[in-house]
Amino acid sequence: MSGHSFLVDTNMLILLLNGNNRVAELLDGCRLYISFITELELLSAHGLQQNQIETIENLLADCIIVYINPSIKNATISIRSKNRIKLPDAIIAATATTLEIPLVTADKDFKSLEDLTLILFEL
Repeated sequence: MSGHSFLVDTNMLILLLNGNNRVAELLDGCRLYISFITELELLSAHGLQQNQIETIENLLADCIIVYINPSIKNATISIRSKNRIKLPDAIIAATATTLEIPLVTADKDFKSLEDLTLILFEL
């Protein structure tokens, strides 16, 4: 899918960091966006060693980090008011819909969301 733009969910980056070649192939050559939520989730994992933090930071340097703005905030409110979804996942979904790019995830909970273009990675 070279040349495409995707919003990448946290679980996909964890798989990538753990050496999943299928994820690496899927994302190779793509413009990768992540929500600030993903950045927080990756860097705040309990018990990270300094070398792991550096590896995560190097990966994040290759991504475009999208911070909350009024459009994403309003989309999050709309998503949460219509669906039973955790707030971090709602922010991630709202980011993808606001940017009008597909969300790449292994989380099946996103399947129920309308107006979200989803690329569901099967483990």
